Amino acid sequence: MTHHQLPLVAVVLLGAGCSAPPERAAHAAPPLAVSIVVIRPAALASSFEAGGVVRARTTATIASRMMAPIVDVHVRAGDRVRRGSPLVTLDGREAAAVFSRARATAASALEAVHAAESDVRSSQAAVALARTTHDRIRTLHDKRSATPQELDQAVSSLAAADAQLSGAQARMAAAAAARDAAQSANDAAQIAASYTVLVAPFDGLITERSVDPGTMATPGMPLLTLEDSTSFRLEVALDETRATQVAVGQDVEVQIGDTGRSTDSTAAARVTEIGRLDPTAHSFLVKLDLPPRPSWRSGLFGRARFAASPRQALVVPASSAVRRGQLTFVYTVDADGRARLQPISPGAEADGRIEILAGIREGDRVVVNPPAQLSDGVRVAGGQP
Repeated sequence: MTHHQLPLVAVVLLGAGCSAPPERAAHAAPPLAVSIVVIRPAALASSFEAGGVVRARTTATIASRMMAPIVDVHVRAGDRVRRGSPLVTLDGREAAAVFSRARATAASALEAVHAAESDVRSSQAAVALARTTHDRIRTLHDKRSATPQELDQAVSSLAAADAQLSGAQARMAAAAAARDAAQSANDAAQIAASYTVLVAPFDGLITERSVDPGTMATPGMPLLTLEDSTSFRLEVALDETRATQVAVGQDVEVQIGDTGRSTDSTAAARVTEIGRLDPTAHSFLVKLDLPPRPSWRSGLFGRARFAASPRQALVVPASSAVRRGQLTFVYTVDADGRARLQPISPGAEADGRIEILAGIREGDRVVVNPPAQLSDGVRVAGGQP
């Protein structure tokens, strides 16, 4: 070693003597301040889903009330109609003939009543004349100016006039009854004639057409189906266990048609009816009123999410989750006060909390809102947030 090399060696050795091991330097660094929570079981809201079918709240089956051939069907499936619009026309010739006959009978009965009224008035006049004659003859008889035979004739004439009046009144009552019966038959025939044209009972959409012109319609035979397209409900079937957790008036989240959960496919509905138990399916039919949506139609599939009784589960604040790709981690704090990156299996997330299915246990300490400089093995210190 030369004289010029000695200072260089001394500097190297001095530098080597002043450097500290990495472990000692990390140990000497102050703990990182963080917020820590202790994992405890908590009540977690739970729910269950059930599928069903959208149906119109108001549905009418248009049927005939008489037997007659169908002359014309004015609508097809998919047509929108207004209340009072003609839907089906039946052959009304027979009904029109019955109506004409009933109208003529009613007119004849009315004329019979008029004739009976004339008879009554004539009988009343005869009674008045007979009573006047009777009173005059009796006065003369009392004065010895009329014979007993004349008095007897006057009494007999008055009695005959009274009997004739009673008969006229009875005939008038019978004529009035016949007139009322004929008028009722006329009204019935007029109503039956109106059944030859079937009209829409409300504004709606024709969803089914079952007949064509030429078909013989019979009473009760379904011809068309009309639905009110402004109001719908979702009908779902629930088993006995789940049905006990549902009540009339309960608000329920529903999803109709679109599985992408678009804004137009989800809505808040309300339970309006819980049917009786179906003994064959062992289920209850639950009906939920839906808000009006232009895109919804009868027959669409829908799902309803019902709130169930809360359950106990391990949860962590959602802000404690660290997501890397498809994996989810949390930082736990071990007994030495060091942060450890721990993989977890997350469950449902609600109200700012994540359910933990696996990865941590009750009593573990978890870092909330882990800072960017936090990494596995770093010493931490802190308390409840």
